[in-house]
Amino acid sequence: MSDSSLHAVRDMIQEDINQRGLRASPHQNLINSCFEDFPAACRHMAATSQLAVGIVTGFFIPAARPPAAETDGPLGALFLARVLVALGAKVLLATDDFCIPALDTGLVAAGLTKEVHLIPLPSFSQSGSLTPEVYCRNFFGRAGNLTHLIALERAGPSHTLDSLRTRSGASDSVVREFLAEVPSKHHDRCHTMSGRDITVEMSPAHFLFENTDSQTTTIGIGDGGNEIGMGKIPWFVIRDNIPGGAVIACRIPADFLIVCGISNWGAYGLAAAVAHLRRAPLNPAWFDPEEERRLLQLMVEKGPLVDGVTAYQTLSVDGVPFDRYVQPLQRMSSLLNPA
Repeated sequence: MSDSSLHAVRDMIQEDINQRGLRASPHQNLINSCFEDFPAACRHMAATSQLAVGIVTGFFIPAARPPAAETDGPLGALFLARVLVALGAKVLLATDDFCIPALDTGLVAAGLTKEVHLIPLPSFSQSGSLTPEVYCRNFFGRAGNLTHLIALERAGPSHTLDSLRTRSGASDSVVREFLAEVPSKHHDRCHTMSGRDITVEMSPAHFLFENTDSQTTTIGIGDGGNEIGMGKIPWFVIRDNIPGGAVIACRIPADFLIVCGISNWGAYGLAAAVAHLRRAPLNPAWFDPEEERRLLQLMVEKGPLVDGVTAYQTLSVDGVPFDRYVQPLQRMSSLLNPA
């Protein structure tokens, strides 16, 4: 795949369809902060022999009735699994109890139950008695050695005074702004885009990204600034671009950060580009909108999954109707399989 093709896929998935402010500032924003991370992540995965990938997903939507996981994340994780397994990779999925039924349903529908291991993450309360080291040891004891660990639309904890100083290299003026704008009760907490605290509803999966060994490469995929991986971007950049970003900005970085308009789009682009870089045959079913609709419908019904913006159990992602949502996937097929 040429650089121009990789960049074309990247530009496609980085459309700010929900006008969240991914590039609100023309000078420094979420898109241009890690502009080359998407092609670099694709090349890194494509060049790795004996590829073994863990995908952590599941975002809790407290406004849903009943509360549930959102459609952004699980569907993209299933797509990654479908493509990577076809490439001969070892793949496992990890999520919380509230998202297990949806992923299990998706794996059954995609015929991947024997190939893909689904690992339940311990709840926040269960994790309270575990040190981060024990949490990670328990996980990797089940997962085995991984070449890559991906956080896909996975909320991560917000900044603290320590993270601001040590990770972001913040100036004294930025530190003063942080202390003035972010109440201490919102330090080191997981938030929705609206700033709602969902820390106690989520397993602290960020431990896995803070305590990986040098043999495991981490990738974050997100669309709002509050997801694991966004710690690679300075706090003040997220604050200056995303409404409410001062509070919700995640402090956990990743080796590669893929910022996109909808996180599932990032998963589509990453998987398709890795397959193309490896010169593997591109299965038309991967890009078939009706197959993606079928999988989403099953996961919504049996998960259940809800739209993360509307909190309704519908065939939409981040408030975007399915027919519009799936367009980048269809365009990737034309781009990577030119006539």
